[in-house]
Amino acid sequence: MSGPLAGRRVLVTRPAAQAEGLARRIRAAGGEAIVFPTIEILPPSDPAALGAVLSRLEGFDLAIFVSRNAVERGLAALARPWPARLRVAAVGAGTARALAERGVGGAIVPAPGLADSEALLARPELADVRGARIVVFRGEGGRETLREQLEARGARVEYAECYRRARPQLDSAALLVRFTRGEVDAVTANSAEALENLCAFLGEAGLRAARATPLFVPHSRVARAAAARGFARTIVAGPGDEEVCATLMAYFAQRPPEAR
Repeated sequence: MSGPLAGRRVLVTRPAAQAEGLARRIRAAGGEAIVFPTIEILPPSDPAALGAVLSRLEGFDLAIFVSRNAVERGLAALARPWPARLRVAAVGAGTARALAERGVGGAIVPAPGLADSEALLARPELADVRGARIVVFRGEGGRETLREQLEARGARVEYAECYRRARPQLDSAALLVRFTRGEVDAVTANSAEALENLCAFLGEAGLRAARATPLFVPHSRVARAAAARGFARTIVAGPGDEEVCATLMAYFAQRPPEAR
């Protein structure tokens, strides 16, 4: 197949529900998408706690969604229309699009090209939140940056933990073979956790090959985690499918297939 990614084999580690968008773009550009989800999205361990927060949703001044999973799982658990007066914010454009697709528009988002808690906190709308009641839709665990910074600014923050992440039960033997044979040309990892799980699946033998493979990540925080794990070539591509695929195409345009 022809295209800017012709002959390139790209590992997609996103959760199964989010992997197909990027995989489809890779295939459309002529590449092979190797879909191997290193994170599984599961229901929350305490649905009653989530329900208790959702029952008081109208009492909040702002709802922040940290991911597409938070949108999908949080709104599914709500099972009623979104409160008309409740403003929303999203950590990135992809999360905001997921909200808009479900009829919740007007999200506060970071500056173009940025997608993390720090970028959202830099928005002027979140500069003065004294006395505001804010609910953060997220998975169980994870970073505390939003809560810590918003509370330091005077807000009252609660979590709506609407999913949990786990390492799926997968047979990685075939993937290990592809790495050791040099049959993976690029790896994409959307989070440090996804990368950590990939390392666990591959073991030391597979990691020797994986560390030499170009790794495409959404932002510098994941790049730092990759460097700590010994990955030699990490490229910050941005968070969206379109950005990742465009960065892949630009990277390989400078490298003929025989130079791999």
